[in-house]
Amino acid sequence: MNLDSMQEIVAAARREGKRFWEIILETDMENRGVSRSESMDKMAQNWHTMKEASEVYTGDRRSLSGMAGGQGKLMHDYAEKAPIGGEFMAQVVAEALAMGESNACMRRVVAAPTAGACGVLPAVLIPLYWRENLPEEKMLEAMYTASGVGAVIAYRACISGAAGGCQAEIGSASAMAAGALVCLRGGTPEQLCHAVAMAIKNLLGLVCDPVAGLVEVPCIKRNAAGVMIAFSSAEMALAGIESKIPVDECIEAMYRVGTALPSSLRETAQGGLAATPTGTRLKEELFGGRTHWRPAP
Repeated sequence: MNLDSMQEIVAAARREGKRFWEIILETDMENRGVSRSESMDKMAQNWHTMKEASEVYTGDRRSLSGMAGGQGKLMHDYAEKAPIGGEFMAQVVAEALAMGESNACMRRVVAAPTAGACGVLPAVLIPLYWRENLPEEKMLEAMYTASGVGAVIAYRACISGAAGGCQAEIGSASAMAAGALVCLRGGTPEQLCHAVAMAIKNLLGLVCDPVAGLVEVPCIKRNAAGVMIAFSSAEMALAGIESKIPVDECIEAMYRVGTALPSSLRETAQGGLAATPTGTRLKEELFGGRTHWRPAP
């Protein structure tokens, strides 16, 4: 089947007596002409790469611009000092920052759905995996769920900041993560859809305004914000709270909002935070009079 509607995936799951993630798995098998084991091996490779990117993070590296690096370690250290939201949530934020930094520092990451939004999904999955000693097969189910959500958003809206603003990147990642959380908690397909819808609604209209045109500021910290919205959306859905606007309509609204955003707010670094006095100064310091940025010799 085509992954172009959340409601169609839910209907297929109900009709065939399967879980949401199983429909995504079977669609991948059909579309790529692979066996079940081949599909799952590929997803396992993505999961292992994501986990490895987390495990090798030390906080020592800095991006070439000097604007990113070390913040994940600061948050990891803070997590041990009685943080307001408890150690687990502080570690979740730390994971999001660390993965975003790894992207900025040119480490290997899993784009989920993009490299700029790569911190959201692992920050949801990895701390939970370690805290609850979850089996790997459950993590793969969550990964399939997230990929299915991302596929629908890519079809009905977009996942590019240049096309639809940061709502299309962090917003999509948050929606994918919310769906993955509901999957891990054994929620119904309907609850999964409500979680995805609420995550999208809470990030609708988020602009893409990278300072100096680099996917570092404010992008990395927005990964952490997206994680919090993913958790709150999943918790609300699992509690029985429903989105008044159906999920597919929320995704379509994201598309319409994205096309309505002026180009200055779609990754061109001409508006928003990029156009503030400090943002302008940082750009000048990095680029000088050059058309393209390169690190100082």
